[in-house]
Amino acid sequence: MPPLAGDRSGRFLRRTALGAWLTLATLLEGCRSELMNPQGPVGSDEKTILLNALGVMLVIVVPTILATLLFAWWFRASNKRARYRPTFAYSGRIELVTWSIPILVVLFLGGLTWVSSHTLDPAQPLSGKTPAVNVQVVSLDWKWLFIYPDQGVASVNALVVPAGAPIHLALTSSGVMNTFFVPQLGGMVYTMNGMAEDLYLQADHPGVFAGRSAHFSGDGFSDMHFDVRAVTAAAFAAWAEQTRRAGPVLDAASYATLAKQTRNVTPFTYRDVGPDLFEQIVERRLAPGPGPGPDRAGQAQPGLGS
Repeated sequence: MPPLAGDRSGRFLRRTALGAWLTLATLLEGCRSELMNPQGPVGSDEKTILLNALGVMLVIVVPTILATLLFAWWFRASNKRARYRPTFAYSGRIELVTWSIPILVVLFLGGLTWVSSHTLDPAQPLSGKTPAVNVQVVSLDWKWLFIYPDQGVASVNALVVPAGAPIHLALTSSGVMNTFFVPQLGGMVYTMNGMAEDLYLQADHPGVFAGRSAHFSGDGFSDMHFDVRAVTAAAFAAWAEQTRRAGPVLDAASYATLAKQTRNVTPFTYRDVGPDLFEQIVERRLAPGPGPGPDRAGQAQPGLGS
């Protein structure tokens, strides 16, 4: 005996409700992601852009889904009131709706992209009550080098910054192209050998934020992560002073050692940095990373900075 129409409708409604709940659960799970939990002005503005773009696109997506369900229900085989018009060819009103709505969506999204691209230019300085802290960033295989030119120190796989102050990052690569990304602070910028890119970020409050590479760069790519530790201004000054008292010196020779491919490098610091080291890297006066050696440099070297 074939199932009744009411049974089919009930199953359809239950499946639709289940799909809606699963979609809602997925969206709520995404709200707990790093991108949706910004901790700085750049990240907050990028979240606003994402939500605005989502809202604009839903203007066409939601009515399209509802219209599809409505048409399927209205033109079902059992509905005798639905008009069957096999000779239908053209309707000016339908053409107006089907073309005007997508055009408006494209215009809104284009305007949003145009404005935000200029407002959130990575090289646009952030306004703040205190001067920007300068940090020079070098992506290596497979670790991150952070040089503090004003403090005269450097660190590997750990970025310490004062909370509430703008951070001016100058980024380059020792060889292979890479990507610097701190999702909660915003701004994903590529690092390239022979070039220096500017990026301004800020952490509004003290905390620890995950940073990573977002561009595949070889076997050790998955190990290219670091912590951004935002601390108070006093704690940052104390950290810089303490760093100057211990650790190796970062010069051309130690940089050549650091540039070799290594994985799972434990964070460490340099008490002093050679003059114009970052400029030498950018201008290629220092040789780029040597790439894989005979052992493919696959071993961890936690004692690299000792």
